[in-house]
Amino acid sequence: MTVSVAKAQVMRKQTAGTSQTSILHPKGSLGWTNVLGVRVSAVNLKSATGFIQKAIEDGRKEYVCVRDAHGIVRCQDDPELRSIHNRAFLVTPDGMPLVWALKRAGHSESDRVYGPDLMLSVFDAGRSTGVRHFLYGATAETLEQLQARLLAKFPQARIVGSYSPPFHKLSLQEETEIADRLNRSGADIIWVGLSSPKQELWMARMRDRLKASMLIGVGAAFDFHAGLKRQAPRFIQRSGFEWAFRLLCEPRRLWRRYALVVPTFISLTAFQRLGLRKFPIEEAVSGSGASGQMQ
Repeated sequence: MTVSVAKAQVMRKQTAGTSQTSILHPKGSLGWTNVLGVRVSAVNLKSATGFIQKAIEDGRKEYVCVRDAHGIVRCQDDPELRSIHNRAFLVTPDGMPLVWALKRAGHSESDRVYGPDLMLSVFDAGRSTGVRHFLYGATAETLEQLQARLLAKFPQARIVGSYSPPFHKLSLQEETEIADRLNRSGADIIWVGLSSPKQELWMARMRDRLKASMLIGVGAAFDFHAGLKRQAPRFIQRSGFEWAFRLLCEPRRLWRRYALVVPTFISLTAFQRLGLRKFPIEEAVSGSGASGQMQ
């Protein structure tokens, strides 16, 4: 039996459960749990920051998905999106329901890794090592305010560029020009502030064309740190009802989303916990170019 076949058999056995340690992850000991077919990383803010720092030091080329219940539900009807998450370096628990799932699975040290908090933590940690940051997404005005506020908070931070991409679907020529711009910047991290799932699709599509070590999708963190949107108070964030706060702030935009997401997530996770439905981890879908599927 070859080593690759042996590893594949171990991985198939692992995915039969809902909580595992991924022996093939670059970090070796990184745990995870299966939430509706998505491998959610057993991390907290400190450990996620450490994993990202180490990946940069090692010269790895990876991407990070910062995930909440809404994103997990989106993955249910989109095999490509689900595959993108399961091939990510980290899928951090951005929502409290994902933290609770990790803790139920025995990962007691896991905690919420909220996109805006992760951004600040990585900026803070990168000051001593000279990590170079690039801001990609949002509008030019938002990027200007975001950069000014980040530099006010972290004067030693190295922000080597920013770019507001067109809002239309990018042509191949535009993608090539953007990749050239990002690569010329010499960035170690490209922070991606697009809406989900647009940012996850962009990171997966562009990963092999970019020299930066880490691509990290943080969505609305750009607007929050630029001072354009109000964040929920910390106690609401910890309660699991941040969605209700956001709904009150933007009812016309978000009511359809949460009318679907909340009952769907609750019902599907109940089916999974009761063993009434299986949600296998799939790393690749047909035509995705990844290495295979785990049942």
